[in-house]
Amino acid sequence: MNAPTGTTEAAASSGHQAEASEPPVRAGVGTLTRALRAEWTKLRTTAGPAWLLAGVIALTAGVSAAVAAASRCPAGTTCQIDLAKTSLAGVQVGQAVVATLAVLAVSTEYSTQLIKATLAAMPRRIAVLGAKALLIGSLVLLAGAVAVGVCILVGRVILAGHGFTAARGIPALSLTDGPVLRAACGSVLYLELIALLSIGIAVLVRDSAVSIGAVLAVLYVFPIVTSFVQNPTWQHRLQRYTPMAGLNIQATTQLHSLPITPWGGLGVLALWSLAALLAGGLGFRMRDA
Repeated sequence: MNAPTGTTEAAASSGHQAEASEPPVRAGVGTLTRALRAEWTKLRTTAGPAWLLAGVIALTAGVSAAVAAASRCPAGTTCQIDLAKTSLAGVQVGQAVVATLAVLAVSTEYSTQLIKATLAAMPRRIAVLGAKALLIGSLVLLAGAVAVGVCILVGRVILAGHGFTAARGIPALSLTDGPVLRAACGSVLYLELIALLSIGIAVLVRDSAVSIGAVLAVLYVFPIVTSFVQNPTWQHRLQRYTPMAGLNIQATTQLHSLPITPWGGLGVLALWSLAALLAGGLGFRMRDA
């Protein structure tokens, strides 16, 4: 009876030594991989995320098509319009669905207490948060690319039929045009950063309704409040440093009138997203589930 016990203990001891001797980088990658599998399983076994991703594409493309359809350039007039920004107008609405998707991917686990089982199976909380951010970010990146591609295609067709033609000195929308390509790719990155910002806020707040409300307030209410600032200097400064400054990436004309450069605005949003993730990650590590 003693021999098997000794053999088992020796095997366990050997296993622990092997695990302990595993390089930290490899161990970290393995932990993240397991966390990604777990998060993917949770996402694909519920219908909500798939519908919300479809909603991002449909709403973004639909609103952009409506805005393009409402834009016209009557004969005999000179029309000053940013075709790329007009075609991508739906991103401002689609971001609300992205925020909802990202928040629910986090906060639902708290409302159902599933987070306790998640952390019991995967104690490394930073790996869990990293997996959520990586997976949701990747899905939003894919959905955003599809949505933006449809927006550009629909905008090209509709706007050309409403008088915005090369014959009138207005070049057609094309991704081979540098500024248009920057606006399109930047819009996809914008949606990605909104998802990361929302994840950070959701991890910090934990409540679905409050988290969604906080994200939407940052995205929509803050710019409205800024517009009521009477001092032009302070209004200009605030416009430069709100998350919505990231939408300057869509501008392809009159760049000199922007409060911040297109890539600078996207950089501001990236800093907001990074700050939210860092704050959420710190709270995630220090607070009980």
